[in-house]
Amino acid sequence: MRHFLISCGGTGGHLAPGIALAEGLAARGHGATLLVSEKKIDARLGAKYPALKFVTVPAAPLARDPVRLARGAWQQWRGLRFSLRLIRATRPAAIVGFGGFTSGPLVLAGWLRRVPVALHEANRVPGRATRVLGRLARRIYLPPGVALPGLADAARRHAALPVRGEIVRLPRAEACARLGLDPARKILAVLGGSQGATALNDWARRELPAFAATGVQVICVTGPGKGTEMAGTAEKISLPDAAGQPVATVFLAFCDDMAALLSAADLAVSRAGAGTLAELARCATPAILVPFPHAADNHQQANAAWLVQEGGGLVLDQAGLEKLGPLARELLADDPRLARFRAGLRQLDRPGALGLILDDLESLNQPQSAAMAMQFTLA
Repeated sequence: MRHFLISCGGTGGHLAPGIALAEGLAARGHGATLLVSEKKIDARLGAKYPALKFVTVPAAPLARDPVRLARGAWQQWRGLRFSLRLIRATRPAAIVGFGGFTSGPLVLAGWLRRVPVALHEANRVPGRATRVLGRLARRIYLPPGVALPGLADAARRHAALPVRGEIVRLPRAEACARLGLDPARKILAVLGGSQGATALNDWARRELPAFAATGVQVICVTGPGKGTEMAGTAEKISLPDAAGQPVATVFLAFCDDMAALLSAADLAVSRAGAGTLAELARCATPAILVPFPHAADNHQQANAAWLVQEGGGLVLDQAGLEKLGPLARELLADDPRLARFRAGLRQLDRPGALGLILDDLESLNQPQSAAMAMQFTLA
């Protein structure tokens, strides 16, 4: 049995694949400690996995504002000292970073202690953490088809984002029963990522009467503190359809059952984080993607463009939200087109990615054969 340290805090897009990796390591008899941030989203999602070990690491993002930059630098220094002590105590076989501001201290500490470091980049545009820390890593896992200039061939592997084992497509009747929705009516899911999206939340509320009139149920995950104050509580609204029959709408601050949500939905309106796209593909849920316009390096736009190119959905800029309601209602009424999107998403799913990463991590201290490196091009 070997122990691994996994840095994955800050957003659900970092934490969810870290959890998937930790569960995969546990299934193979290894141990793992997940380093997360002090954000509420980390505590909320981590609470679902009592069998896993989570440790909060001091860390904060580095900003351009002088005060926030100084605060972030101090927190990163504290995080480095913390990580050095943790490495000394746990003697990990390897360190894995999933990006974000929590990765820096642990990756640097691992490099200083000569512990093998691996990084996973999920976005179509490699983030700053990957670009900066990549030179310290023995292995970097990139999405299929994505390159990182200056990266040695020996370090590069192509492997998709590992998805938690619980995220699977469920029978529609079961998924709807879990959510309290009517399986006989169409369902639209609105997803703003783990932090929520105020623009999408506001859009959903404005459009509720129009969706209800056509019999479409809406379930919106607002994000903590964005309209539904207590995580785990649901705001339920009933509006009439054209015949006067009630149509359900649900607003949730946080969804504990993404498998049910994505399996029940006929269509999603969603941000375009890499973790969300991987889960949409796993559950074959067509989507209209509205990339966050202020995402670093505009990576959500690149993610969305890739999914559309591969036939998994459509993309609409946030500046054009007035077009979103008619477009979503048009798609929900077009079953053949939705079926084509689902077929495209099934082709994008990479269920073997986790196993390939686990195999590689287990052999990270051993010489790698050319054959083993080649198989990652298929992940």
